[in-house]
Amino acid sequence: MKRIFRNPQCEEGGFILPLLLITGVAIVFIIAAIGSETLTNNRSAAHGNYATQAQLAADAGLDDGINKINTVTGWTGTGGYITLLDDSTHKIKTTYNVVVNNGATDLDKTLVVTANVYSPNTATSPKLTRKYSVDIEAVTTGNGPSSVVTGVGGLVLDGNAKVTGGDVVVDGTITANNGSQIGLSTNPVNVRVADQACPSPANSTYPQVCGTGSANPITLNQNSLIYGNVQATNQTNGTNMFNPGLIAGSTFAPVPLTNFDRSAFKTTVNASGQVMTGTQASNCPNGGTVNWPANVKITGDVSIANKCTIKINGNVWITGSVSIQNNANLAVQNGVGTTTPNIVVDGSSGFVIGNKGSITQNTSGTSVEILTFWSASSCSPDCTTLTGTDLYTSQNTLTLDLSNTGSAPGAVLYAYWSKVRLSNNGSLGAVTGQTVELGNNAVINFSSTIPGSDNRVTTWVKRGYMRVYN
Repeated sequence: MKRIFRNPQCEEGGFILPLLLITGVAIVFIIAAIGSETLTNNRSAAHGNYATQAQLAADAGLDDGINKINTVTGWTGTGGYITLLDDSTHKIKTTYNVVVNNGATDLDKTLVVTANVYSPNTATSPKLTRKYSVDIEAVTTGNGPSSVVTGVGGLVLDGNAKVTGGDVVVDGTITANNGSQIGLSTNPVNVRVADQACPSPANSTYPQVCGTGSANPITLNQNSLIYGNVQATNQTNGTNMFNPGLIAGSTFAPVPLTNFDRSAFKTTVNASGQVMTGTQASNCPNGGTVNWPANVKITGDVSIANKCTIKINGNVWITGSVSIQNNANLAVQNGVGTTTPNIVVDGSSGFVIGNKGSITQNTSGTSVEILTFWSASSCSPDCTTLTGTDLYTSQNTLTLDLSNTGSAPGAVLYAYWSKVRLSNNGSLGAVTGQTVELGNNAVINFSSTIPGSDNRVTTWVKRGYMRVYN
């Protein structure tokens, strides 16, 4: 019998070869799987980056749209794509487009924001697009027309003075003493205070809204009261405020006083050619009359007394100061109709009505608006802006004074850079100035509002935000 001898090395080689083949194939599959996963991860990371960039572009478009629609009248959209990012180093570009669509009413609109991502940045077709529809609505804040409006000098009430009608808007502060009162328990008003009274003492940076933690801008002393809705920056003390009183944590932004186009006014008056001296304008015998024609320029000071009647037929420009005393009267003529005449006064003593002096309306109920323009600045009386110590000094200087039972129903008094004071008076239309002071039992039943004092503001705000999948 023949013996068969096995070679151990041959058996080992026959076993190792299949094992190596199986291992090699496994390694190939593992490498392929890792490569595929790496590629997938890279693609996912790139897609995630594109999505992030698209979202950033869409958010930028929304911010731009909200800003434009609140600042640009009649804005209808970007009118095309705006480039937000164009990065040649990382080879990526993002753009956005905003279209404004009107809603069912004037109080709602829709912003359609489309954002594109391009990679590389020179590509003509976007790698990824995101589209959103954003509902916005118009929100109106503010009080409407007001009867007492003050600038940074604020409102001062003393001696049982009372404001019994019309909203009160104050850029500075309110100080009330000796039983003074704003509003009635049966007829509360809106009171808004901005606390634009810093720094103190004033310097070149004046005026500014006082910082958080500053002293209360409303001070009510000796049983003084406010009946109304009170919103005041930095006010924490609501004592003696009722119906509903102080709104805790509320703030109020400063509202610029009504602008008056003095240059255009002067041009109109000068073009009329009507000129009188102060002496001519004051030449009125006891109980007599003087006619002031429309658009007349009066040079120098005017002093009227002794039951004299001045017939007002339109706008008046007075380069000096004015005093109306002892039953003298400014009477608005019927020919004026319903257009309120402006009486512009430039003199440093301003305009004074006292000792039963009066302003009377015509049969249409039209009175006058009296504006004083003196200021403690070299640009006086033609200043168009005033800040710093010049404004601080001016706001404390009296240029409009209605006292001693002076009466001006329906009239508007406006101390443009300075102070207006009312005392012992029973009737007035409205009052505005850098500083307004009411005193000596003045009970002001306001019957008019400050022209242009409507401080209502309409703001478009985001209501809904939805992605569009098309």
